[in-house]
Amino acid sequence: MKDKNGLIGFILLGLLMLLYFYVSNNDYQKHLDEQRVKDSLALVELEKTRIQDSLTQISTATTAADTSQASVMEQDSLKDMRLMVQYGDFAMSAADGNAGEDIVMETPKAIFTFNSKGGMIKKVKLKEFKKINWDENKEKIESDLLLLEDQKNKFSFNIPIKGVANPISTSDLNFTPVEKNGNKIVFRAFAGSTNKYLEQTYTIKSDYILDYDVKLVGLENVLQGNAEYIELEWDNYLDKIERAVDYEKSYTTVYHKYKEGKYTYCSCRGDDEIKKEKATEWVSHSNQFFNTSLIANPDRAFSYVENETKMMGEDSEDLKLLRTKLHLPLANNQFGMQIYSGPNEFNRLAAFNNELEYIIPFGSSILGTINRWVIRPLFNFFSSFFGSMGLVIILVTFLVKMLLYPLTYKMLYSQSKMAALKPKIEELKKKIGDDPQALQVEQMKLYRQTGVNPLGGCMPMILQMPIWIALYRFFPAAIEFRQASFLWADDLASYDVFAWLPFHIPMYGAHISLFTILWAITTLIYTYYNSKHLDMTANPSMKYMQYFMPVMFLFFFNSLAAGLTCYMFFSNLMNIAQTIITKNFIIDKEKVLAELEGFKAKPKKKGGFQDRLSKAFEEAQKAQEIRQQEMAKKKKKK
Repeated sequence: MKDKNGLIGFILLGLLMLLYFYVSNNDYQKHLDEQRVKDSLALVELEKTRIQDSLTQISTATTAADTSQASVMEQDSLKDMRLMVQYGDFAMSAADGNAGEDIVMETPKAIFTFNSKGGMIKKVKLKEFKKINWDENKEKIESDLLLLEDQKNKFSFNIPIKGVANPISTSDLNFTPVEKNGNKIVFRAFAGSTNKYLEQTYTIKSDYILDYDVKLVGLENVLQGNAEYIELEWDNYLDKIERAVDYEKSYTTVYHKYKEGKYTYCSCRGDDEIKKEKATEWVSHSNQFFNTSLIANPDRAFSYVENETKMMGEDSEDLKLLRTKLHLPLANNQFGMQIYSGPNEFNRLAAFNNELEYIIPFGSSILGTINRWVIRPLFNFFSSFFGSMGLVIILVTFLVKMLLYPLTYKMLYSQSKMAALKPKIEELKKKIGDDPQALQVEQMKLYRQTGVNPLGGCMPMILQMPIWIALYRFFPAAIEFRQASFLWADDLASYDVFAWLPFHIPMYGAHISLFTILWAITTLIYTYYNSKHLDMTANPSMKYMQYFMPVMFLFFFNSLAAGLTCYMFFSNLMNIAQTIITKNFIIDKEKVLAELEGFKAKPKKKGGFQDRLSKAFEEAQKAQEIRQQEMAKKKKKK
């Protein structure tokens, strides 16, 4: 028994000794790294002192020219030592103020400009798109549309190097273009010799797509610790590209998609940040109509993602700052991905087969579904036959009105019934007198007797609401309408400008949208024509509210996309045409009267809609009468 206990004690003692040696070794390694940095700094000071001593000795026996040469030698030596401390083995590749060399690769639709400093994309010019600004006199200024062009941008790997206190940034290194041809460029940053380097390879795959590969060669003894991944840091200052800056801001953010799961994104309305140590398939910096995305190869994934959006001030030349940090796991010391930098064209993005097309802000849930799979294909179908997107909007409007016409007919037929009852309602007014509540109850009884549904005209309006809301998201998101002109509107994805104002009106703007004004006018005409046969004495406020609403919406609709206000205007024109034609040429007024009289003779079904509505009014009237009686009693007591 004693031998057994002694053996256990001996084993525990051995384990404790192993633990002690493990912890001591880690502490010792940290101490060595810290000491190595201190030694490097000390070497700089020692070298500086040595050179100064040498110069002192030389100065007594040399001319002024020799002293000047020695001073240059001193500066070169100090520079070399400083670079060694900052970049370690990569000191020979340090840019150190060098602006780098521009190298261009071109596709049929884009021009990619690279720079050897950092080996990064300096800018992307999209050949088929233009940026339009306005000068002080409100004259158009057309310029090239560029992505990734801001000099403040950063696309850099942070690499921990032995003997260097902080990870070095590859944006500070000069990459040598070791291979250049029409569709491929290879950059290398060398670490002490030509056998040790970090390599970036860009290969054109199609119009807006590059294959991008990162490789570490011979750096096993250069990197600090076991490099399981390298960190990519990407700062992207987005330019103001569109006329409607408020729209552009609210449709711009950074998206990403996890390997297992749906896409997600940072807030579009304010500063936001997302951090997740999870396999990530792609990251996209998306403007309203354009994006630059990093897409891991199918067999790979980013192991960590950190996305951030920062809002910029109104006076800033930039729209937003988008930031991303990614961890690229190294397998065989390399990582492959694709870079897409181009337009938010649905079919082009959907071809990646990884939900990248969902960065187009068509909306979420049911509205996004309607836009992606109903409205978008419908517009694409008509646009394949007609070149004018304005004409396509009119055709889609006509189609929607025809599809909804059965419901519109029911609404107009119900209105015709209520118009036919107007003489009898006038008789009720004379009989009841000045008692609006009693008049309402009697009206409901009359509607119940004649089978009239006072809410029958609401259904078509309710059914059109989802379409209007979906189109509110569709026009500013669909690139097909960007800078597409129609009549006086030169950009259906932005507000139309019929005239500029010399001042800015709060909530309205500094421009006049003619489509919005025409929508408001036609809405007033349509409202008047529809309501002139209706009796609103029981609720007179509704009579004025229906005219006030279109005027109030002038302020909200003035800055909407012209495609939407154009749709709403022509929708009103078609509503007016349908109403006039249906009421005057299709609905038989004599038949309506006969139907009302015939319904009176039928036995009434209890529990129907009119019956419940009538009872509800009666109960409401009784409750109101009780309240009035109680209030009258309280006044008498006082």
